[in-house]
Amino acid sequence: MTSYMNEDEQLEAVKKWWKENGTSIVIGVVLGLAVLFGWQGWKSYRVAEGQAASNLYFSMQNQGASGDVDAALITGKRLLGEHTGSVYASFAALKLAQLAYARGDKASAVENLGWVVANAPDRVIADLARVRLARAYLDQGQWDLASAQLDALEKSFMPGSVAEMRGDIAQARGDLEAARRAYAEALASPDEVLGTVRLKLQALGTGEPS
Repeated sequence: MTSYMNEDEQLEAVKKWWKENGTSIVIGVVLGLAVLFGWQGWKSYRVAEGQAASNLYFSMQNQGASGDVDAALITGKRLLGEHTGSVYASFAALKLAQLAYARGDKASAVENLGWVVANAPDRVIADLARVRLARAYLDQGQWDLASAQLDALEKSFMPGSVAEMRGDIAQARGDLEAARRAYAEALASPDEVLGTVRLKLQALGTGEPS
């Protein structure tokens, strides 16, 4: 609008402009407010959900520490069901696997570790579950399944421990040369490995690599 318009002309111009553009403005404002309040509501929901998951996880921890394993199992399963995508659910599933393995329930341990692999929101947590799953399969003599879990890992994830497990798998298969190479690789790895690796290598008759 120009300053040369008188009041009547300005009023008519506003009416005309509003008639042509008012609907889109209202829609834009409504959508803008919906996005704003929707985003704020989503953030509030996420914070509340995270707090609820955290509370359940620490309740599970306390129950396990006090020896109330049954209660810890119930709380852990509830956490998996109600907060599947939460990192706390993955931690709970890892703990459930540990409790199951301690009871000799290897099937439940494998099931919970597989749950973490499938649902963990973070690759590092999923890879940690894969390493533990590989150990569980190795302990059960399922060498192909153990190797498959190791093959699925990021190359930089715990290379020393992974090489040691590859050595264990090779030795279990009777491939002693492959076991020697894997143990030597574990010893040369920059990450910390168990001191038993050197003993394993020496037991194969190779001594410590130069």
